[in-house]
Amino acid sequence: MIPGARVQAAIELLDAIIDAARSNGAPADRLIADYFRARRYAGSKDRRAVRELVYSAIRACGPVPENGRAAMLRLAQIDPAILPLFDGEGHGPAPIEPGETAAEGGIAPEWLTERLGKSDIWGEEAEALLGRAPLDLRVNTLKADRATLELPIAGEHLAAPQGLRLEAGTPVEQWDAYREGLVEIQDHGSQWACQALNAKPGETVIDLCAGAGGKTLALAAAMENQGKLLATDTDRGRLSRLRPRAEGAGAGIIESLLLNPGKELDMIRGWPVMAEDGGVDAVLVDAPCSGTGTWRRNPEARWRLDDRQLARYANVQSYLLELSAKLVKPGGRIVYITCSLLDEEGRGRVQSFMATHPGWAAGELDLPLGRIRSQGTRLTPFHDGTDGFFIASLSSPC
Repeated sequence: MIPGARVQAAIELLDAIIDAARSNGAPADRLIADYFRARRYAGSKDRRAVRELVYSAIRACGPVPENGRAAMLRLAQIDPAILPLFDGEGHGPAPIEPGETAAEGGIAPEWLTERLGKSDIWGEEAEALLGRAPLDLRVNTLKADRATLELPIAGEHLAAPQGLRLEAGTPVEQWDAYREGLVEIQDHGSQWACQALNAKPGETVIDLCAGAGGKTLALAAAMENQGKLLATDTDRGRLSRLRPRAEGAGAGIIESLLLNPGKELDMIRGWPVMAEDGGVDAVLVDAPCSGTGTWRRNPEARWRLDDRQLARYANVQSYLLELSAKLVKPGGRIVYITCSLLDEEGRGRVQSFMATHPGWAAGELDLPLGRIRSQGTRLTPFHDGTDGFFIASLSSPC
């Protein structure tokens, strides 16, 4: 593909991504994969170049662009080398019409930028949300150790006990160490979120919103494969991916339970360990959220949010905290996590919970990263080089 054809391909993909964002359709990475699956003539260099154009254009736009062409014209304002490619030649984009305008720049749609500002995310803090995320690994201590593990690329040692950092795009999935379960891809901040639970060997622990089980695997390693660890979720597709991952990681203590929405408490209480002991030592609540802390990886996600959706997330988050409080033993603990930097999904939810649960205590987290945010700790891309997280540790009365 000549440069102009690459730009036109990026415009077509941007059209599809913008439409999907407006209709809550497929994410950008899936649309890009489908696009090239139908165009196998495009070589690896072409695919990388088009993908880079697409994501650069998404990052360059604040509000949702009118269309892909407007988004690419916005990128051309930043990268002047793109502008001459609008010449209509060789499958390139048509020439620019008089009065044709580029999409608007910025961090996000105006209402969302204002909401971030109210949570003290502005200036360089906000700009860092649209940077490029590195690739972080966690060495699986059930099978290996960072000090002795040999990898094709050594990587930078991170503050997390088993954390490594590589350049984005490193083909880790092709490494034997990855296929054999010696390493897992996990953001540095996510590794510390798991550490915050302080799961110990022999304990009984629930990962309440386990998804595909990335944090569950980290908890199993922290527990040294001793104890009881239940991974639950309401998403069958995501939870089904945990079993082969657990087998590959050698995490034999993990059990999984698919939950029916609204019946979570009864179903979890039917778990044999709950019936025997009447409660668990700890619950990890990685709550569904807006994902504002993950825009480095999913920049188009900021086009999918609206005020009503944020309100729904807040309701779900409060519900999960209430549910968790009914699952822990006296003296047990909850670690509440969101990959959001909006206070209404972080400290606001914890403050609301604490106000209605006398006797509960918010513990100070012993983390080498982050800054205190009310009754929790917040990690940001700008200050910590991680995804954005809010983490709080809550202890039940004895």
